[in-house]
Amino acid sequence: MSTTSHLAPSAVELDELLCFDLYAAQRAVTAAYRPVLARLGLTYPQYLVLVLLWGRGECTVREVADALRLDHGTLTPLLRRMETAGLLTRRRGTDDERTVLVALTPAGDALRVHRDEVQCHVAEAIGLGERDIAALQQLLRHVTAATEAAEAADAG
Repeated sequence: MSTTSHLAPSAVELDELLCFDLYAAQRAVTAAYRPVLARLGLTYPQYLVLVLLWGRGECTVREVADALRLDHGTLTPLLRRMETAGLLTRRRGTDDERTVLVALTPAGDALRVHRDEVQCHVAEAIGLGERDIAALQQLLRHVTAATEAAEAADAG
C-alpha cells in the first residue's frame, strides 16, 4: 500500500471544501478581467487601486491598504509601478511626513471611461443576472465580515 496515495487529497475531498470553491471562483473571476485590463495596460490589482481612487479621490497609503486588504509590503511596489507608469502620484503629507498620500494623475483619471466596459465584460463572463450578482455580493460580504470578526476575536 502506497503512503503517497493515502496522503494525497482526492477530487471528492476538494469538492467538499468551501475554501476551494471560493479560491477557484476568485481565480476564474480574476482571469475574466485579464483580457480587457491587458488592453488598458493594467493588472487586476492596479485596476482595484484605480477604482478606489476614482471613487474616493486622494487617499493615504493606509486607506488604500485597508480598503484593498493588502499589506504594505504588497501595496508599496504596486503603487511604485503605477507611479512609474504615470497613473498616480505619491507624496508625503504636509501635516505628518509619515503619511503618504496617493492621487490620480490625469492619465490615471482618463482610464475611468473604461470602467463600465470592464464591468460589463466581467458580468457577461460570470453569467449571472443583476439580482443574482447582488445576492452573491451580499453573501460574500457577510462571509468576509464574519471571518474577519472571528480572526480578530482569535487574535484578541
